Amino acid sequence: MKKTGAEIIVECLKREGVEIMFGYPGGVVIPIFHHLFNAPFKFVLSRHEQGAVHAADGYARASGKVGVVIATSGPGATNLVTGIATANMDSIPLVIFTGQVSREMIGNDAFQEADVTGITRPITKHNYLVQNIDDLARIIREAFYIASTGRPGPVLIDIPVDISRGETKFHYPESIFLRSYKPVTEGHPRQIEKACRLIENSKRPIVYAGGGVILSNASEELRDFVKKTGIPITTTLMGLGTYPETDPLSLKMLGMHGTYYANHAVNECDLLIAVGARFDDRVTGKVAEFAPHAQVIHIDIDPSSVQKNVRVDVPIVGDCKNVLSELNKIVKAPSIKEWVDHVMRMKREHPLGYRDSEHVIKPQYVIEKIDELTDGKAIICTEVGQNQMWAAQFYDFTEPRTFISSGGLGTMGYGFPAAIGAQFARPDKRVIDIAGDGSIQMNIQELIVAVQHHLPIIVAILNNGFLGMVRQWQELFWGKRYSHTCINFQPDFVKLAEAYGAVGIRVEKKGEVEDAIKKALSITDRPIIIDFRVDREENVYPIIPAGKTIKEMITSELI
Repeated sequence: MKKTGAEIIVECLKREGVEIMFGYPGGVVIPIFHHLFNAPFKFVLSRHEQGAVHAADGYARASGKVGVVIATSGPGATNLVTGIATANMDSIPLVIFTGQVSREMIGNDAFQEADVTGITRPITKHNYLVQNIDDLARIIREAFYIASTGRPGPVLIDIPVDISRGETKFHYPESIFLRSYKPVTEGHPRQIEKACRLIENSKRPIVYAGGGVILSNASEELRDFVKKTGIPITTTLMGLGTYPETDPLSLKMLGMHGTYYANHAVNECDLLIAVGARFDDRVTGKVAEFAPHAQVIHIDIDPSSVQKNVRVDVPIVGDCKNVLSELNKIVKAPSIKEWVDHVMRMKREHPLGYRDSEHVIKPQYVIEKIDELTDGKAIICTEVGQNQMWAAQFYDFTEPRTFISSGGLGTMGYGFPAAIGAQFARPDKRVIDIAGDGSIQMNIQELIVAVQHHLPIIVAILNNGFLGMVRQWQELFWGKRYSHTCINFQPDFVKLAEAYGAVGIRVEKKGEVEDAIKKALSITDRPIIIDFRVDREENVYPIIPAGKTIKEMITSELI
């Protein structure tokens, strides 16, 4: 029996177990939307294609499944680019469908034509331009396989409109064989043995865990490893939640805005055990002086990430879950009591802190109250900038997939649409977007989506009237020349929320913070915006200036 290309797409999505799809219609995808009308999965209409792809990304991060999104040709497809790049930098599995002009018109500057495969080739794990309808089912099957295996990432399928309208016999391939794509998932036994010897003989080891641990669902194995060895652990921004930050061995986040004690422990360690992390510049600072006394074990499924930025003594290519499982079978705990005592002493003597005030609302205080009143059990999404760093520092993450943020690309406008995707993925959890007054305006149109679907997302705007992180850099490194970072001219966020059918709350006094959060948590049928008017020139500390070393760390007077 023959099916149209559009029918094949819907049938393949059904067989891939897709539960939800995000997107926006347009001319050349009308045949596909014609069959999405009765699809056996939920379709969520965004109000901008960027909102759709960020929502699919947030869904993928919160659920561990592949996010799926569709947009039309030309501007629809190009509006996805920022979201695709965001997912690619953070290794998030997406399958993106874009419409394309008919095959005979490609290259003729047809209406709404854009070379989307050429545009997105550098920012996707793989992409396809479908040239033959007989290949369509196989391509979709391959796309889901490629997106979700190895180091995950976005895969784009560009579908000419005559392909979606055409017909062919439907065959769904049950298995996939790609000769040039065979991810290594099992670590080499000899390398694992070498790692065990280094661990057992180390005197000052540190575990450095990244987002790869969460992507491979290896948090339990990582916790077993830390429990068995007694080694202190620090995580990257993307690794938050993979190990409970309430545990004494947790050093929270390292890097540019990481804790004093995490950065100093890494600087002093003699063995750095990197698991699912890529040694990016926000972690290492000046690479030549990063962990200068340490031998390095690097566990990662992506061989191109190993030895890429730092010298590695024991590389182990494989899935974090599998490698940690094998390590846990044979590793013995090192004798490191003196080292652990030293690290714990640094933790006690140099805690994260800020100068609180009864006269203004400190953004850190807002985060602490959100942590307290949610019992640390919410899913926290963030925008990008100071709000992101304060959330990472002052909310204690204890479970994986509860911190959702744009790490590698640093995409403003990401947090709220990602929160929509996360809330669809986890209706049992309360989802809170920690936002800045600048970033929330970039995709505020998606508020109507949350209203339409009765999603009780709380948007906590840390409103300081500035593009805060840029202003902080201007203060610290550019002589306080606040060039175009003051955004006092802004909408009334309470009225804006109400115009969309959401709830708006304004908080101007410290004593109102707790009641506002409690009120927001009591509302379960629509989104809530809380406009916290916080200290205008509060800074994120500690900070290690870009490309500098721990010696140049700038701390507040309380750290």
